[in-house]
Amino acid sequence: MIDSIVLIYGLLIGSFLNVLIYRLPKNISLINPKRSFCPHCNHQISWKENIPLLSFILQQGKCLHCKTSISKNYFIVELLSSILTWFVYLKFGLGSDFFVAIILIYLLIILSFIDFEYKAVPDYLLVLLLLNSIFIPNFSFLSALLFAGAFALLNFIITFYIQNVKAKLTNNTKLKEQVALGEGDIPIITIIGGILGIKLGIIAIFLSAIFAIFPALYGTIAKKEIETPFIPYLSLGFIIVFFGDDLIISIVREFGI
Repeated sequence: MIDSIVLIYGLLIGSFLNVLIYRLPKNISLINPKRSFCPHCNHQISWKENIPLLSFILQQGKCLHCKTSISKNYFIVELLSSILTWFVYLKFGLGSDFFVAIILIYLLIILSFIDFEYKAVPDYLLVLLLLNSIFIPNFSFLSALLFAGAFALLNFIITFYIQNVKAKLTNNTKLKEQVALGEGDIPIITIIGGILGIKLGIIAIFLSAIFAIFPALYGTIAKKEIETPFIPYLSLGFIIVFFGDDLIISIVREFGI
């Protein structure tokens, strides 16, 4: 019974996260308009059109008013929110730790989908994420600082290579403005180190890098210049390790790492 309530709660929150993901980057008020609307025809969505997951399926992913396709991201966000809310419940139960952890997860979802769309995220969301993270059980400030410093240095070195060496070798002036990591990547990496610790943090970032390779390879094969947002992949790597830490720890111990 509680599991069902948690899943439904996650669906409802997921619907609200979609509102935040759409409105925050555009600086649209969360109060006015009060009701959600179709971004194509501005038709105000009724409650029947706004039932998480179900409305998307019944409407075949289209606005009932203008028949324009609705982004599949709405469906994905609601489904992810529900599943991850349930995972947080299984890990922490229904206590204070649950609410701290679930805010962390929701913020990562918001940041990931905004980063996918705009390749940039609002700074205040990163600050909120950092402040919330320190209340996660066993958060290590030392590990957080080590990760922040190490990857800030790595970012400086790789960026220097891209802007000063690779740009000259390839005669590509656009590379002179390119950086290795985005402004939002270092805060996320800092959080990963603080919450997961050094060993598990490294594993999470290693997984993130592997996931990020695939869109980069696609861009190379398709000969398209694709700027790969890294926050979604950092979030994915973190979530896998955060919820699968017991299994990963046992594997690490098996190999004597």
